Amino acid sequence: MKKEESFAAMKKDIRHTVKAAANVSSQNLSISRFVITYLVLMGIFFLLLWVKPIQNIIDVNGFYTIHVVSTVAKILGIIGIPCTQQGSIIALPSIALDVKFGCNGLEAVMIYAIAILAYPADWKRKLIGIVAGFIFLQIVNLLRIVFLAYSGIHFKSIFEYIHIYIAQGIMIVISLGIFFIYLNYVKNSATQ
Repeated sequence: MKKEESFAAMKKDIRHTVKAAANVSSQNLSISRFVITYLVLMGIFFLLLWVKPIQNIIDVNGFYTIHVVSTVAKILGIIGIPCTQQGSIIALPSIALDVKFGCNGLEAVMIYAIAILAYPADWKRKLIGIVAGFIFLQIVNLLRIVFLAYSGIHFKSIFEYIHIYIAQGIMIVISLGIFFIYLNYVKNSATQ
């Protein structure tokens, strides 16, 4: 009888090990698929942004930047900071900000949106995640540029430090944070 119990326990252990190995293999495949999809989509989006013939037809970055700069200039005017704008430049009393790709928020939105597109979920949840994330990232980015303008006027000696280390870091952390919120949203929606 002991041999049979021992054999049954061994069979159970083998089944458990096989199931665990299958789960690990499935997870590795999902992670690999996510990474490959993410990299391919990121490459396609960067090509669409930077290939000259496409830029000549529709300059997404230029269009996006002009609207961000215009909105920031309006916000600065509302809060009493005098400025003028021309193209991607916001001229302030003691500093000029040139809002380029990476500063205009488009890069953060692309990184976030592509992560959502690469992650396995239904299209309704993907659309909700992209729209909500886009709105949130834009609000944060507009406030970030306003803060940079303020710091460029009042804290000029540490402006570069604030711009490179604090302001950019904030966008990275917030983009990653809202992606984790999205993952939680998808997980909770799937269990309901």
